Parts: sequence; structure tokens; C-alpha cells
Amino acid sequence: MRAILLHSFVAAASVAAVTVTVSSQAPPAAHESARYSPLADVTRSNVTALAPAWTFHTGDFSGGQGPQPKGSVPGVQTRPIVSHGSLYVTTPSSIVIAIDAETGKEQWRHDPHARKGKRCYDAHRGASIWPAVDHERATTRTIFSGTCDGRLIAVDAATGRPRHEFGTAGAIDLRAGVDAREGEDYSVTSAPAIFRDLVITGALVPEEVPRGPAGDIRAFDVRTGREVWRFHTVPRPGEYGHETWPRDGWQRRTGANVWSSMTVDHERGLVFLPIGSASYDFYGGDRKGRNLFANSLVALDAATGTRRWHQQLVHHDVWDYDPPSQPILADIPRNGSVVPVVIQLTKTGLVFVFERVTGLPVFGLEERAVPRSEVPGEETSPTQPFPIAPAPLVRTQPVTKGELNQVTAQSREECERLFARVTSGGLYTPPGLTLTLLFPGTMGGATWSGGAVDPASSLLIVNTNEVGAIGQMVSAPEGSPLPYVRGGGGSLGAYGRFWDSQQLPCQAPPWGRLNAIDLRTGKIAWQVPLGNVPVLEAQGITGTGSLNLGGPVVTAGGLVFIGGATDSRIRAFDLATGQEVWRADLPASGHAAPVVYRGAKSGRQYVAIAAGGGGKFSRTISDAVVAFALR
Repeated sequence: MRAILLHSFVAAASVAAVTVTVSSQAPPAAHESARYSPLADVTRSNVTALAPAWTFHTGDFSGGQGPQPKGSVPGVQTRPIVSHGSLYVTTPSSIVIAIDAETGKEQWRHDPHARKGKRCYDAHRGASIWPAVDHERATTRTIFSGTCDGRLIAVDAATGRPRHEFGTAGAIDLRAGVDAREGEDYSVTSAPAIFRDLVITGALVPEEVPRGPAGDIRAFDVRTGREVWRFHTVPRPGEYGHETWPRDGWQRRTGANVWSSMTVDHERGLVFLPIGSASYDFYGGDRKGRNLFANSLVALDAATGTRRWHQQLVHHDVWDYDPPSQPILADIPRNGSVVPVVIQLTKTGLVFVFERVTGLPVFGLEERAVPRSEVPGEETSPTQPFPIAPAPLVRTQPVTKGELNQVTAQSREECERLFARVTSGGLYTPPGLTLTLLFPGTMGGATWSGGAVDPASSLLIVNTNEVGAIGQMVSAPEGSPLPYVRGGGGSLGAYGRFWDSQQLPCQAPPWGRLNAIDLRTGKIAWQVPLGNVPVLEAQGITGTGSLNLGGPVVTAGGLVFIGGATDSRIRAFDLATGQEVWRADLPASGHAAPVVYRGAKSGRQYVAIAAGGGGKFSRTISDAVVAFALR
């Protein structure tokens, strides 16, 4: 019976394997955001010879190897950057570390909290290097990184010493310019963007209250730290989009921020902003309207901060459907020419593809009617934008009792009890006054993990989750700034998820997938399960796919490398078919994107990944960065 179930999981997860034709002509140049490596030493024929080359431990928050913060803090989520033979990583307490890329030996570390006497922790997903273009020929290189207490720091890439001419002793206090008051969260957890001599940054701001620090995007001179431009993500009076907010509803509005990564088109001088939801996340009665530029992909002139175009992906968000991942640049063949595009992945599983210069949708876009909210004072949008193609990568329809998982009797029993308590809904079902289940949930679809594009085949590779969200709107306590807040119904909490006591999603698997989209046509080329669930694998049940965090990288060797899954493994897949061709164990789940590079001395091709685990899906935590190379 177990074997039959396993077979059904794989069949349900897969679009028929398709061999993608790769053009013999030279592909367009790859962009940094596409996570493509031109290295081809490792191929399908020899990938099984990959073996660990070195493991480095950061010493920062790792199961007893460092100071332990309170609460649930993710492990290492950094995507390393490589320059001049060094691998640069960051840690949950914002430490920046340089590692010898071939030996894994520490070269230096910069701890921004060393003299503060107080240490904070948060997800931290990497740093940036200046100059960003042709930096291998530069004589002066600077690492820019944010901190969990709201600073932007600049350190010498060769020594780790602060660039004292930048800001005050090598740092800028970003809280000062956005009205971040005592006790209000404001942190920088993603790598800033670099354009020419500018460093451009957003920040993580509060989501649980309507008023707080501004989510403004700011650009600073890389040498002095002087502010050069600022973009108001919530437009002020007289600015474009101000009319989409009610009178005074815009004032000190928090949210509408870029907590993820921005992307720069150096050739066209554009910076693309994936702007998040306006706060409060789940009730917008005090912000009636479409709320620009929340939930929008915005293209700015990177030199001046002037808006070039925007596309709002969710109108008046009450689902926490903010765009979570870095926009991806690609050049795709279409109608006899090459079209430069920007791709935005979403928690909804919808994939938006726009012409990079004009913002026009490549595969069409239409407004479709969606359910309306029943919550007093709330006015959700009657329609939402949907791309004509590609098709959604995850479930967007209500789940039925017959679609509940049957992987174990215990899970089925727990899920049936949970399902009996909810009203089942699909995409854009507003949280109601009774317990509501919607798909996808806040951790469904694509996450901050992002995607990768192969320039030769125009395949977009994306990992996704399948898990619903459960919640309801309840009266807020007396004295609260809003009349309603989201609750989860008892033990579920405000961010209740549709899973059992072992965090097995309650709908039938697959629960995590790796997807390939042909950007030439907008059609899905293949889909396969990604990962296994350790508690089920121990019972001989595999092929279910796993909830996952951490994106892919593609190589000219025709491979996709990805960690992400909760089973603490890194895998390689055949780019053309989606077939898994290699896997290796990690100290913890690789909740970060790998990086592929060539050793400057040895000439060997390496694949390195941060294996930190932790966070929302994994109880195993590590501080490891692991590199692999051919034996």
C-alpha cells in the first residue's frame, strides 16, 4: 500500500517530463538576479562525483556554538557572494565573514555589535559588493550589509575594517530618516542594491500595526554615505498615487516596504522594487483604496529615484500577499526578437512577466472578479490582476474533504478535525468573521527563495510550497488602533497554517515542488516533488515533496542545484527534464540559494550553500556553510 501511495504522489506532482531544446546559438548574457553560472565542469554525467570540499562554521547561533537568542530565529540564510578568491557570508546577528573560497578558512569577520554590548538576531540573507560591475578588476572593493538594528555598514572587502569615511565610522543609522521611534522594529535583512556609485536599500518594518516607520527606499553615495535620493513607497500629497489612499490614511503608514532584494538593470539604469503590503496586513478599513505602491513591482530610474513605471500585483492586500522575492531579469526570444523582461514571483503562485522598459505584461494581464470581505468597515477590491500565462504554480482553489492527505492515519484524523472547523476558500478569499481556510497561505507559492533562469533554454526554475492559511477576524482589544485583528482560532495563532501537529500539510501531497517554466511560451515545462519529510521518510514514505525555503541556481552544465527542503539535503536536477540526478546530506536544511564559482588557484568548480535550517519549517539548526567539488 505504501508503494502505491508513493507512486500516486509522484504522478500528481509531475507534468510529463519534457526535453527542452537548447539553441545552438550563443545565449543572451545572463543577469546577476538570474542565478546562472556559465561553468560547465559539473554535468549530469559526472555530478555523482561531487563530494564535500570543506565546511565552515560561523559560530553565530548554532545549537550551543554561540550566543542563543530567545524565540524562533532562523539559521544561516545567506547567499554567499564571491570576489577575488573570497566567499562573503552573513549571519543571523548581522556579522559579515570572509572565507577563503577554496579552503573554507576564515580570513576576517566584522561584528557590528562587538562594541554595543547588545546583540539582536533576525533572518539575514546576504551582503553586496561595490563596484558591482567588473568588480574583479577593481582595486578598491567595499562590502555593504544591513543590520538587525537598522544600520547600513560599509567594510573593506580585503580586510573587514570599517570604511570610516562612509557615514559615521563606517555606518549609517537608517532609523533616523524614517521616523522609527523607540521600540518600533526597523531592520535590514537583505542585501542592498548597487548602481554605479550608489548603494540602495529598503528595510523590514512592522506588519502588526498600521502606523510606524516609513518603508521609503533610499540611495546613498557609496563613499560618503550622503543620501542622494529617496522614493516614498506611500505617496505624499502631490505625488503620483496619493489619491489611492484615504484622507490622512497615508500618514505615518508603515509597511509598503522592500524587505526582500531589489534588482538593478545596469545597462538601462533601472532598479526594480518588490514592494510589500501596507500594514496592518489583514485589515484595511483605515486605508480604503488600492494603496499604491504597496504590493507593486516598481521600476525607478536608478540614478535619481524617479518612477518609470509600476504594476500593482495585489489591490488593497488583506492576505499578506506581498511580493517576497527578488525580481529576475532575463532576455527571452519572442516573435523573432529578444525581449528584455523582468519577472516577479509571488506567494499566490502567480508569475508576472513584464517588458523591462515599458512595464507591459508579456503574456497579457486581466482583472478578474474575486470574493468580497464581510468584515465591517473593510472594502476589499472587487477584482485582482491575473496573468494570462503562465498558469499558477500552486493550488488556488478551495480544498475539499476528499482531497485531505492520507499519508498516515494520525495525520488524516487530525486534518479531518481541523477541516471540520473551517470554511474552505481559494485565492483571494478574504479572512472572514468565522474560521477561514484559504489557498495559497502566507507561506504558500513562491517565497523569498526566488528563482533562476537559464539563458540558453529560457527556462525559469522556481521552488514552491503548498500549504494553506487558517484565520478569522476578531474584535480587537479595547484601545487598539483598529477595530479588527486576525486570530487563528485558539492554538492556531494569527498565522495559522493548514497542517497537523507534525507540520504535515493537511491536503494531499505534493507539498513542495520544483517548477520549470518555458519563458518563450509561458507554459510549464515540468514539475517534480522537491524533498522528503524526515518523519515520513523514516516510515518509508517518500516522494511527497517538502515545505521548503531557499532557491535554485542553474549552470551551463545543464544542472539545477537547490537545497531548501526540510530533509537537510542539497540536490541536483537535470535542467531539461527535472529528473533528480544527485543529492548530498547537509548539517541542516539549506534554507538559502547555492552559489557556483571557480577556484582561482585550483581551477575547480565549487557549489557552496549555507545550511542553517531553523525558521518556520525546520527544527534542526546549524551555522554551517558547505562547499562541494568533484572528487
